[in-house]
Amino acid sequence: MTVRMDNIGIVVEDLAPVIAFFEELGLELEGRTDVEGDWAGRVTGLGHQRVEIAMLRTPDGHGRIELSRFLEPKVEEDHRTAPVNALGYLRVMFEVDDLDDTLERLEKHGTELVSTELVDYERVYRLCYVRGPEGILVGIAQSL
Repeated sequence: MTVRMDNIGIVVEDLAPVIAFFEELGLELEGRTDVEGDWAGRVTGLGHQRVEIAMLRTPDGHGRIELSRFLEPKVEEDHRTAPVNALGYLRVMFEVDDLDDTLERLEKHGTELVSTELVDYERVYRLCYVRGPEGILVGIAQSL
């Protein structure tokens, strides 16, 4: 059996700053479009919906993030400030070549460290969690 993860979906309020954040991280925008119609409502269980989406991919082409901005129906819940031990989606993790440079570039997007320090995980990774635009939780790791 073959399984390949296609993408991770994140619902956002404003696409532009989140796209800019992930582009700064190194992802590439594949495209943007609007999605609506019976098929979309049947797959999500929401019924009629209108959604603006943007698809970004990692430079190696193996990972993608789908950003969705719901126009209809209105957003029902907001998990953007949930702590890292909340049930459900936690974070997405990226490996980068230079953690310090990446964090410096992400600062202009309002990124904040979740903790006050970068951590050395068993001399394998140097890593941290950050909150990007809209409170999106992202892990960033550098191989040691």
